[in-house]
Amino acid sequence: MGNQSSKKMIPKLFSEEERIQIVISYWIRMFNIKLGWINDFDKLVVNYLLCLTSFFQYLNHTQFSTDTTILLGIDYAIFDDIQFICSGSQDTKVSVWNIDKNRQIQVFEKHSGCVNCVKFSSYHYHNNHRSVICSSSQDKTIRFWDFKDNQELQLFNGHIGGVSGIEFSSFNGCRYLCSGSFDTTIRLWDVETSKSLHVFNGHTNAVWCVDFSPLQSNYYNDDNKSNKIGLIGGNGYNICSGSGDKTIRTWDIETAKQLTVFKGHSDFIGRVKYGSNGLGIIGGVNTILSGSGDKSVRLWDTRSGQQIQVFKGHISQIWSVEYLPFAIKNSEVAGPGVICSGSMDNTIRFWDIRSNKNELYIRKGDSGILCLKYIQLKKKGDDKLDCDINLCYGSYRGSIHIWG
Repeated sequence: MGNQSSKKMIPKLFSEEERIQIVISYWIRMFNIKLGWINDFDKLVVNYLLCLTSFFQYLNHTQFSTDTTILLGIDYAIFDDIQFICSGSQDTKVSVWNIDKNRQIQVFEKHSGCVNCVKFSSYHYHNNHRSVICSSSQDKTIRFWDFKDNQELQLFNGHIGGVSGIEFSSFNGCRYLCSGSFDTTIRLWDVETSKSLHVFNGHTNAVWCVDFSPLQSNYYNDDNKSNKIGLIGGNGYNICSGSGDKTIRTWDIETAKQLTVFKGHSDFIGRVKYGSNGLGIIGGVNTILSGSGDKSVRLWDTRSGQQIQVFKGHISQIWSVEYLPFAIKNSEVAGPGVICSGSMDNTIRFWDIRSNKNELYIRKGDSGILCLKYIQLKKKGDDKLDCDINLCYGSYRGSIHIWG
């Protein structure tokens, strides 16, 4: 296609409707997309695909060079209208970057082991107006840092092994934190009181990753459940975890009871991610996306406990997976079922769930891809595209990259 969209390459002697049908035919041949199931869906799909193609062609690239070693985790937030990225690395550092000024503004080095995961705390910002990062480390601790006042705020002890993935709750204003550990357990913490509320037991190997679910779609089908508030307000929400025991497990937040065990991967699970209804993914909130050391990406149904699809193409371990939060301006339709994965094979691969598991696109990094995140940066002028999306990833060499 070169640097022009499919639609612009079609001569204007065709009518608008004829041009749309030509584009549709082209994409059907490439991706086996099934169209025509709702009114005007053909046009919406064409707009989306043209936008997606342009996204890959016109990407701007920003790089943050670091003096750290392997980057294991990244996150993004806006505090006081300023954009920040934080990172955790193998050399025990937690670093903070001001994106607007394109420079590093803070480094914390109190961990005594590699920093496996970092997350900005919206709970501290909205409740105490503090700019805070939470980090988990191989030194068995979870720490909270105020990067504006340059101080450590909180320290969570409880795990007896290194702490890997952490995630803030999707309910109660992000007051709760879950953590996975090499001690094979998951813990649920109250950020306000610094207390450990639950310990989830069941995995037989290190827990590499965790995630909180959105409110589950079948929750209100049970009248008895819908009338219960729960001790922490977590009724209707679950936790999922991925482990070195090759399983994904889901847990009831209020009771710490194990709900479902998903089996299918043949190696450790490096990343798990719940879906949502706003992403155009079949099953929405009742899906879990996973990436594994077996080089595959898999999609699971939490209601049936079964695997929906498997995506193969990577040639090394997969440490990061994401649903594409792709939206088309002036349209009510989001990206229809696109996911992506980052691997130690130095590629980020994009997959279309609805087109026979086709690999849409491959983007190479500068070294192995260990973490990635979609972010929405503030604009600095008029966009050339009808898309508003940026992809940020951390590399094995220690650098941070933003495409968008």
